[in-house]
Order: sequence, then structure tokens, then C-alpha cells
Amino acid sequence: MSCVSYKQYSATLSGVDDSNNNELQLPSLSLYKLQILTGGGLSRDLASGGNGALLQISHIFAVFLALLLHLHFDRGLGLVNLDVLKCDGFCEILIYEAYDALDPNGNITIKWDVITWTPDGYVAVVTMFNFQQYRHIAAPGWTLGWTWAKKEVIWSMMGGQTTEQGDCSRYKGNVPHCCKKDPTVVDLLPGTPYNQQIANCCKGGVINSWGQDPSNAASSFQISVGAAGTTNKTVRVPKNFTLKAPGPGYTCGPAKVVKPTKFVTSDGRRTTQAMMTWNVTCTYSQFLAQKTPSCCVSLSSFYNDTIVPCPTCTCGCQNNLTQPGSCVDPDSPYIASVVSAREKSNNLSPLVQCTSHMCPIRVHWHVKLNYKDYWRVKVTITNFNYRMNYSQWNLVVQHPNLDNLTQIFSFNYKPLNPYQNINDTGMLYGVKFYNDFLEQAGHNGNVQSELLFRKDKSTFTFEKGWGFPRRIYFNGDNCVMPPPDAYPFLPNSSLRQNVSLLMLLITMFISVAFHLSCV
Repeated sequence: MSCVSYKQYSATLSGVDDSNNNELQLPSLSLYKLQILTGGGLSRDLASGGNGALLQISHIFAVFLALLLHLHFDRGLGLVNLDVLKCDGFCEILIYEAYDALDPNGNITIKWDVITWTPDGYVAVVTMFNFQQYRHIAAPGWTLGWTWAKKEVIWSMMGGQTTEQGDCSRYKGNVPHCCKKDPTVVDLLPGTPYNQQIANCCKGGVINSWGQDPSNAASSFQISVGAAGTTNKTVRVPKNFTLKAPGPGYTCGPAKVVKPTKFVTSDGRRTTQAMMTWNVTCTYSQFLAQKTPSCCVSLSSFYNDTIVPCPTCTCGCQNNLTQPGSCVDPDSPYIASVVSAREKSNNLSPLVQCTSHMCPIRVHWHVKLNYKDYWRVKVTITNFNYRMNYSQWNLVVQHPNLDNLTQIFSFNYKPLNPYQNINDTGMLYGVKFYNDFLEQAGHNGNVQSELLFRKDKSTFTFEKGWGFPRRIYFNGDNCVMPPPDAYPFLPNSSLRQNVSLLMLLITMFISVAFHLSCV
């Protein structure tokens, strides 16, 4: 066994008892997952290829990798997952980001409150709280699943329903709503009769983000469980929770019994509490959600005629030979029939316009104007997806001059300060009933705004790409930036002007000195 321990960073290893949460162990012939707090961009630093990289390393190099992780920890701000497979002389390690540096506390918490006991079980209210600042659950909505610990059944539900009833043939007369060992629950649709609703239900599974719309950042349903325990000591919490929103991406931990939730009456004069409460925490990983990126960034500026496009094949490559119909030519006369046929298939995969980058979303950042004390940027979001309209969209931008953002036009803005003293991150989102709805690809498939920044003389410069963002997220997914060496650069003429002015001053000084010496 090869083993190394470092106290400077946090690491957890499934299958290894590490109560101090600080050891990195690499035993041979094992399968495990390693999580280490480290730099958010580590995967892109170690190897190219987006959010994931596959490396083959020896045990000795694994120790060296641990040192790299320790060094990146000082840069901080990210959780990296390492899947180590079949360590026997050589290890295959899959590195991917599973921690959002711009929303370190973001998660979806599922709270299960047992409200009353019944003769053979209990009635509970299950509520999902989206505590993520900018990542929401869009249509067709969430799907929640779990596995019962015993032989429980669901007698009835309000505000939600299971997708399958299962085999209830052993029941006569009163048949349960669901008898499956592993039920799957979905939200009810808007317009559901009032006698089937509860608070925070019936929105088609759509949950907004906490930072953008906290009043709509929760979803609830009521469930009556039978063949279960009827006391705190006999009830067994469900296990193996899964959350799809609407596809993969979320990983849920085990249910943990917590202090019972307290409820205050509307008049504020009485407090009641649940009989029993347990929580489940689910976190998001973009790598698990999709194998390819979902958006990219292009750049331009007033001081350079070059328009830096999204990197080629960012989200895929055009391949109509082996995969005909992988994208749609916007000039095709049959575009309407192609799009309508794909919509009827209920396929969630994007149907994009044929571009060099093949991304559903492109964000363009244009440094527009330069004033004496201010500078101006134009941001354009373009939808190339014929299969998706984006309602309640948002854009998260990281830039060092956001602490001096003076005015924003036609977008809403909310600063995000995950690290309090550092104000370099903000969320842009549409104005309700004006541009909060980004239409599918086509003439109206874009939204745009302009940002006015006040210059900070101690930091402001247009050199070395300073005027461009460090990161951009669309709807919570990290967009691929162009390589830094491709950024629009200041023209050489400005450098020549500076040199010429300096040479002029030197020439004048020499002339004056020569004149004085002659006198």
C-alpha cells in the first residue's frame, strides 16, 4: 500500500475510515472516489478538454498529484472529484469539478417533515429548497426518487404524484397510490384542482434559484405512508435518494435525522412542530449533467478589429456524414418542418443551429467605449437551440471591475459576494415581462444589455485582456472562454506613440542641454 498524508488540505476517501478528514490514501486493487478542496480550474490546468480529464498515473505520480492539489489549495475556491479506478501499479484517475467556486454553499435541501401519525404509518410534507444562487430547475421539472427501507407503500399524495403505481395486487378494496419499492415522484401541473394542491406545489416541477427569485425557490408535496413505523423509534428513513432536474447532474447524500421543524401560525401566537424531520442534501456537478459544455463566450473590442469567436468544436463538431441532422442550417427552406418534427419527439437534447462551436448558447462580450472616467461594455446572449426557450435565465459574470459597476441597461443586476470582501462577481438577469424570456433560435433568439463601469485608476487597464471577464456562467453552467492568447490586444500603434513621445522628450532635453552648454 502506498500512503501519504497532508494536513494542509481536506480530503475524503470512501471506504477508508478517516475521521480527521485529512488523509490521501492510494491502496492497490481498489475502487474509490477521492474529494479534495482545491482550485476550481484544476482540471483545465492539468489537462485540456473541458471539465474532465483522464490521466494514467503511477503511485509515485499520485503523491506528486497530491502535492499539486496542495499548491492549488492556496489558490483555493473549488472542489475537485477524482475517480481512481483499479490502482495496481497504474491508476486511471478522472478529474472533474464538483464544487462551484462562485456559489460555495449552493445545494438543494430536501426536508421531510412527519406531520401526523396514522394507524399504520404517517403523513409527511416533503419540501425541496433550492439554496443555489443562480442555478434553477427548468421545465419539464424535477423528478425525485428514493428506496424504502422496509415495505412501505404510499396510500395517497397531494401536490405530487408517482410516475408508476407498481404491483398492488395484495391489497383489496382500498388500493394504495403506489406500491413500488423505489417510487419516482413528479410535481403536478399548473391548473390542478385546489383539493389536490398544497402550498408551493403544482408548478410543473420548475423551481427558481434562491438568488434570483427566493419566493419561488421551493416545491412541496404531501405524502401518506403506510406499512411504516408509527413512532420516532420505529420509522426508518428512506435511502438512495435521486434527483433529476430534469436530467442528471445532482448527487444526493444520505438522509439525516435533524431537530423537528417548528411551524408558526399566521397570527404569530402559537408554534407547533413536526413529529420527526430528516434532511437530504443534493449537490450539482456540471460534468455529471452533460459530457460537453452548453455555452461559450466570444470577445471583441473597439480598439481591435478582430472578433474572437468561440473556440471551434466547443460543444461538438458538425458531422452530417455520420450523424445527419446533428444541426440545422438556418438558411434551409425546410427548417420549420425539421424543428416541429423534433419537438414532437419530446427529446431533451438540444437541436442547434450549425455553427463552428455548436453550442446552444453563445455569450458575446464587447468592450464598446472608453471615456475619461468610465468605460462601457455590451453583452449579448444568443440562443442557437431550436428546441429550448429559456425563461428566468441568468448570467453570472466574474470581473474585477464589478465593484465599480455604475449603471446597467435593460437587465437586472445582483452582486454575488461568496467571499464577502471580494466583490468581483455579479448576476445579470432579465426584467420581468420584458426580456426575462429568451426565445429559441431565430430572429428573436437573443437578449442584450450594456454595462457602464467607473474606472479605478489603481487597477484599470486595457492591456493583457483585463477588460474581459474571468468567468461567465449561463443558467449555472460554466461557459467555455477563448484561450487567453487569442484575446483582442491593444494595437501596436499605441506602443509606438508612447515610444515616439519619449524619444521626443529625450531629444528636446538633449537639445536644451546642448544649447546651455554652448552658452
